[in-house]
Amino acid sequence: FHDDQHGTAIIVGAAVINALHIAGKRIEDVRLATSGAGAAGIACLDMLVSLGLKPEHILAVDREGVLHTGRSDLDTDKRRYARATECRTLAEIVNGADIFLGLSAGGVLKPEMVATMAERPIILALANPNPEILPEDACRVRPDCIIATGRSDYPNQVNNALCFPYIFRGALDVGATTIDEAMKRACVEAIAELARKEATDLGSAYSGEVPSFGPDYIIPRPFDPRLLMMLAPAVARAAMESGIATRPIADLDAYREKLSQFVYRTGLLMKPVFDRARANVQRVAYAEGEEETVLRAVQTVVDENLAFPILIGRAAVIQMRIDRLGLRLRAGVDFELCNIDDDPRFPEYWQLYHRIMERKGVTPDNAKAIVRSRATVIAALMVRRGEADAMLCGTVGRFEGKLRHVVDVIGLDPRASSVSAMSAVLNDKGVFFFVDSHVQYEPSPEQIAESTLQAAYRLKLFGIEPKIALVSHSNFGARPNPSALRMREALQLIRKHSPALEVEGEMHVDTALNPDIRERIFPNSRLSGRANVLVFPNLDAANTAYNLVRSMTDGVGLGPIIMGLAHAAHILTPAATVRRVVNMTAIAAVEAQIRSELIDAG
Repeated sequence: FHDDQHGTAIIVGAAVINALHIAGKRIEDVRLATSGAGAAGIACLDMLVSLGLKPEHILAVDREGVLHTGRSDLDTDKRRYARATECRTLAEIVNGADIFLGLSAGGVLKPEMVATMAERPIILALANPNPEILPEDACRVRPDCIIATGRSDYPNQVNNALCFPYIFRGALDVGATTIDEAMKRACVEAIAELARKEATDLGSAYSGEVPSFGPDYIIPRPFDPRLLMMLAPAVARAAMESGIATRPIADLDAYREKLSQFVYRTGLLMKPVFDRARANVQRVAYAEGEEETVLRAVQTVVDENLAFPILIGRAAVIQMRIDRLGLRLRAGVDFELCNIDDDPRFPEYWQLYHRIMERKGVTPDNAKAIVRSRATVIAALMVRRGEADAMLCGTVGRFEGKLRHVVDVIGLDPRASSVSAMSAVLNDKGVFFFVDSHVQYEPSPEQIAESTLQAAYRLKLFGIEPKIALVSHSNFGARPNPSALRMREALQLIRKHSPALEVEGEMHVDTALNPDIRERIFPNSRLSGRANVLVFPNLDAANTAYNLVRSMTDGVGLGPIIMGLAHAAHILTPAATVRRVVNMTAIAAVEAQIRSELIDAG
């Protein structure tokens, strides 16, 4: 495998497949003119022929002119692309061509030549650093053209780095004895497919802008981390099907999931949750169904079969944004639509909401107005009525208002006296959970104990053994201040309820995270190793600590995970990424499963 030859050919193949898709042309029908018939140029032609381009539809030029059958100076490879033609110049072979492929010299393709090309011409001007024609010059004479270059400062960079690390990853993981044509074609198809898929939460690979498939985005960019999880499995499968894999992979889905853990840092943490969510798919209602972050997340939820989404919003707006983002979501197939402007259940919804709230000052007219304008209320009503198993909201708006609506409609779990929240940060030190990060301003010892016990239970969803520290400005009774006393009292309540739980306090954060410090100042601690759950005395401390750690360690946030409600409902924040919405969908779905199992068990 030669990167400059075969690597270039793979990326060219993917670019041509997708450009033809946009232009509405079939590869077997198009004509190609190419400038440059060196090793890389021939490799590109061979790849395109293997993808369906007819050899007789190819005309090429090298330094000496057009490759025609009358030339006696051609080597074996060039003779394969010599044609019986009267054309002798680049301008002549470009006339009427659907595709121009350039691997030659800067500036050889003139604007007047581009003007003679077929409708919606495809131009791959790959000479570096100066392409055969600059995109702005090509677009000036042919605004309908689709153009790629080898440069990073223009859209559609044909860069070998798109494939060559990943094709070897797949080949090496199955012990392939060679890299054959099937593996190369599998790489082409995987790259082309990846560009057609939405980029979801990978804005960092795209300078903060998430691209959509179209003339300015026909191939992924070299730093798209999904290349690993798309290309390596495709290459591995092709090697196995070709019979050249000495270590076949029995479960390609598991292999792909393992690779995804290199892409998404929450992958390993969320694996048991995702597995359980897929085992019994639940209906999850999204209050902000019109939001782009939610729509991108829902596409991933559908692709990974984590839940069946219910989108709440205006039907026309949701469809417009699905189309604009290039998503593959279909109303009534991939998701259920609750049209906030025209849902036939509206009378039932407002009447139920009025019955719930009539002794809290809400009149029938108030109820109608609130249900018509508050998607969070609709989502909560759907869960209460059994039309959804779980809900998510909070990607826009104020957390406190959303929480109030959810508590009003869904109510508290009979075993809980209040609502609390737990958030997590995953960074290069591990995963750390923060309680209560979003709800209780000055919790009582009883509330601290209750939220701690609920957090410990939820950690088991992730397969994590909780190691809990009640943190404070005081170390093990050093200071008799009110907040420290609350933490001491909470510790006694927790131990009374769950004597086997590994919990200790009150202590400084560094004491919680460093067992050497803890051993030196309090050798009889019941907490071993480093704490992974930090319980704080008030909301200011917990929320500040969570955001500080997440921001300063470049950590990935998870949550808030709302605890204490009668049904699975979670309220995110406007800072939520697509991946966080996906993760919280799985958590909500699994919580709904568990609640259903508990009801069935009596």
